[in-house]
Amino acid sequence: MAETSSNNGGTDEVLVEESGSVRTFILNRPKLLNALSFQMISRLTELFYASEVDPNVKMIILKGHGRAFCAGGDVSLFFQEPGNWKIGANFLLKQYTLNYVMAMYSKTQVSILNGIVMGGGAGASIHGRFRVATEKSVFAMPETDLGHFPDVGASYFLSRLPGFFGEYAGLTGSRLDGAEMLACGLATHFVSSDKLPLLEQALVKVNTSDPDVISAIISCFSHIPNLKEESPCHKMKIINHCFSRRTIEEIISTLESEALDKKDEWISSTIQSLKKASPTSLKISLRSIREGRLQGVGSCLVREYRMACHVLRGEFSKDVFEGYRAIFIDRDRNPKWEPSRLELIRDDDVDRYFFKIDDEDWEDLKLPPRLDLPRYAIAKL
Repeated sequence: MAETSSNNGGTDEVLVEESGSVRTFILNRPKLLNALSFQMISRLTELFYASEVDPNVKMIILKGHGRAFCAGGDVSLFFQEPGNWKIGANFLLKQYTLNYVMAMYSKTQVSILNGIVMGGGAGASIHGRFRVATEKSVFAMPETDLGHFPDVGASYFLSRLPGFFGEYAGLTGSRLDGAEMLACGLATHFVSSDKLPLLEQALVKVNTSDPDVISAIISCFSHIPNLKEESPCHKMKIINHCFSRRTIEEIISTLESEALDKKDEWISSTIQSLKKASPTSLKISLRSIREGRLQGVGSCLVREYRMACHVLRGEFSKDVFEGYRAIFIDRDRNPKWEPSRLELIRDDDVDRYFFKIDDEDWEDLKLPPRLDLPRYAIAKL
């Protein structure tokens, strides 16, 4: 019988169930769509480290309570003290370190994505070995609408999706359902939500970290769902043609040329998504994903930490604060980006986001050493 442990009067933000050699970690802030707090990140890091050195633990299951797996990081912390960007930087340092531990974890992690998976929720799951989507899954990296950029290692996992689908998903913030997550590789399996209890019952009987054995068990409950007719997964030819362009301006121009030749609602909505996003965010996001294609997950996280610190400092653009105002405070969804147009942003403006921070108290992200790992622990995507 599973044991649920708690060290905070039953109100923990991360619940733990123990069953044989399996540990199930449950994100438990359902009213906030399981948005990751600083305490949750610290607790998950502690649990992952403890489970890795415990010879009795063979597998981790990670899931969310309620209708979300995890809708992202709790960014309200970043804006509680205007001007103190290091509060947000410290949060991201902890979060990116957790992402790296998950990406390089020596034991198998199964993430059950039965609901919303956005931003930081993607970082807590996509780096793991198995990602189980359902008909209730909704994935998105909507950061360019918030004046930010796809982080938590997204420049690593988006750049490894088929063709230039990662550029499309990361720049437009397009929402993908469970079938699309499976088709593009964000999910490794698709299981109907009504079969999840049976899947979990089978998984908790496992006494191995062998990913082939665990994959075979999940496959017994999984199937390949049909893609909806209007799915972007059916648009790979045009996505590759347009999103392979060198600059954001060229991507939009190519899409607009396609729109003249084809009366396609998907093309029009894609153009509109790009035009409403922060111009600065679009430019740094494209470069980040392109660099990520040539880097390992650790290098991607170190670079993203630099970029995020620049974003929070707001030296060139304060778009992240304007995006937060428009989405979360005033909720008018009408951000006033500055610079307001792509052509106002020079290459050297973009370059500065990739340099070290000019602050004597600031340091690059230092990731924990991960030694003597099995090959499958470093080749998940």
